[in-house]
Amino acid sequence: MDIPVYFLGDNPGVDGFLFCKGIFKKGAQMIKSIIFLLLVPFILLNISGCWFIVGGAAGAVGAYAASKDTIQGETDKPYDSLWNAAQTVARIRGAIKSEDYSKGVIQIEADSSQVWIRLIRLARATTRLRISARKHRLPDISLAQDIYTKIMEEAK
Repeated sequence: MDIPVYFLGDNPGVDGFLFCKGIFKKGAQMIKSIIFLLLVPFILLNISGCWFIVGGAAGAVGAYAASKDTIQGETDKPYDSLWNAAQTVARIRGAIKSEDYSKGVIQIEADSSQVWIRLIRLARATTRLRISARKHRLPDISLAQDIYTKIMEEAK
């Protein structure tokens, strides 16, 4: 008894799809390959930690993970407003260890993590807000993201 075999394509032996009694044999492998190739970039981005995180606060252009322990973003909110909001959020979240208005640095201890809040004037109307957080010398990106969001919501 002969099994009907059908080939499609210019070179049936090399690049064609094999149909055997209506069952798509090589096609299943190809579909798996395509799905794998589509998922690889997302997996690599997830491992590297370089995802763009959309800032939910008004006035924020957006925030992104600058490193494994740092969230940063640029905003058009005034430097003084961001400084006051950072102080308020820092007092609510933990104990302020040091602060320097001229350098734009606040260091706090929150949830047994060390947190550094940095404000950098990029232009007269643009300020970069950078939050770094480490817990037991390991990155604590979720705390950094939470503090970033709270500061952006608090700033006017």
